[in-house]
Amino acid sequence: MAIELMAGAVTERLFTLAWPLTRISALIMTAPVFSQGAVSLNIRISLVLVLTWLVWPLVEWPKLDPVSAPGLVWLIQEAAIGAMMGLSLQMVVAAFIVGGQAMSSTLGLAMANMVDPNMGQVPIISQILVIMGTLIFVGLDGHAMAIGLVLESFRTIPVAQAWDVMSAIKALLVWSSIIFVGGLLLALPVLVTLLFINVGLGVVTRAAPSLNIFAVGFPIMLMVGLVLLWVTLTSAGVRIQWLWMRGISELQQLAGVV
Repeated sequence: MAIELMAGAVTERLFTLAWPLTRISALIMTAPVFSQGAVSLNIRISLVLVLTWLVWPLVEWPKLDPVSAPGLVWLIQEAAIGAMMGLSLQMVVAAFIVGGQAMSSTLGLAMANMVDPNMGQVPIISQILVIMGTLIFVGLDGHAMAIGLVLESFRTIPVAQAWDVMSAIKALLVWSSIIFVGGLLLALPVLVTLLFINVGLGVVTRAAPSLNIFAVGFPIMLMVGLVLLWVTLTSAGVRIQWLWMRGISELQQLAGVV
């Protein structure tokens, strides 16, 4: 009898591991850097287990069976919380891709794509911005802040308590506008300059109709665009840093840490 009681107590304690494990796993699978193909599955699993083991003694977990009907409902909520936190940061990465696609189309490099394990086929300029954004994110300790906020969220959004899902979804949808705003901010210097070059080429074509504008215009647009991209890398880095800080701020609001 004592052995059965002891086994039941151990099983009950092990069930409580499912709550932090689910929320942390959802974040790791959706957040930038952690969800990239360069991070192997073994590293992700090890990170999730370590974080779960660290946070488990610090919180009073509800004694619910996670495989029961009520437990599954709360388990789905935990997965939704972690996934929405990761997606709020992933939208910043989407802004890099949109900005790179806009610049690639203007430069005539829309067909020059690379296979990204996370986003599929993306233009080369988008891939450059994603790599640059990832390095800036790590340099800002964004990965550490994301992990810290999801651990802090266990205090602000307790397990097995009602959470305003609709408000969180609405806030995430409003935040998704950063994809287009951020992409425009990154691509605007190149787009505006190339627009004036297009106007100049149009004037030249009007003045000299015999000139083959396709043979002259494409090399000019490509060379000037690449030089502009190189010149504006510093300002692009400042914009990328601003986008990441906005993403961290949105993550804080979702986690209830203000």
